[in-house]
Amino acid sequence: MLTDSERFAFTTRRHHAFASTGNAYDAVQCDEAISTGDTLVVLTEEVVGVAMTWPFAVTKAHGHLHALSAPREGETLADLARSLHVSAADFAHAAEIARRFGFPLDPQIEALLARPAG
Repeated sequence: MLTDSERFAFTTRRHHAFASTGNAYDAVQCDEAISTGDTLVVLTEEVVGVAMTWPFAVTKAHGHLHALSAPREGETLADLARSLHVSAADFAHAAEIARRFGFPLDPQIEALLARPAG
């Protein structure tokens, strides 16, 4: 039998697939089943994003999702995630999903993922 620490030693991830980035953006605004940090997938547009008030893409293509601005000098992925009220793990997970589909990542996100956390 698993102990409590073993049973809860993982983070669940929710993925939401959409026909278009426009549909994804609209759904994030009104569907209570979509939470901040959830992963958004739009296969037809090769877009993977992260849900929040202003959903953004981690892929080079972003469609109707927001593209992120260039990071400030010295800004880390954790800093950027904190400013967007998501976690660095949300970024990393969305990027991993994009890579598995073979979708090119936003170069700015790719650079932040490659930097050491501290």
